Amino acid sequence: QVQLVESGGGLVQAGDSLRLSCAASGRSFSDCGMAWFRQPPGKEREFVTAITWSGRSTYYADSVKGRFTISRDNAKNTVYLQMNSLKPDDTAVYYCAAARTYRDIRDASYYTYWGQGTQVTVSS
Repeated sequence: QVQLVESGGGLVQAGDSLRLSCAASGRSFSDCGMAWFRQPPGKEREFVTAITWSGRSTYYADSVKGRFTISRDNAKNTVYLQMNSLKPDDTAVYYCAAARTYRDIRDASYYTYWGQGTQVTVSS
């Protein structure tokens, strides 16, 4: 069992930066692939970025590549999302998720554990 709690969201202006954190409890965190998904207002949930259990591989949606960075600290049971050069289109509820096994780390259906979400609003 893994419990996830996101923090760090807020209201910022276009071009600003934010860092989201996802604190995990449970013994299995270091075995899990971790990801961030987001759901913009009135739209479907979408993949943002993911990191393998070891941290050696990362994956990004094209829309955030070069601006967002995912990282993890297994000693602290925490995964981070550094978001730079934020745009109004990045406005969404951001969710942290954990998957013990996956064939496609971008596929939300593999993620068993989800946080409650944190709101990110980017004004123009």
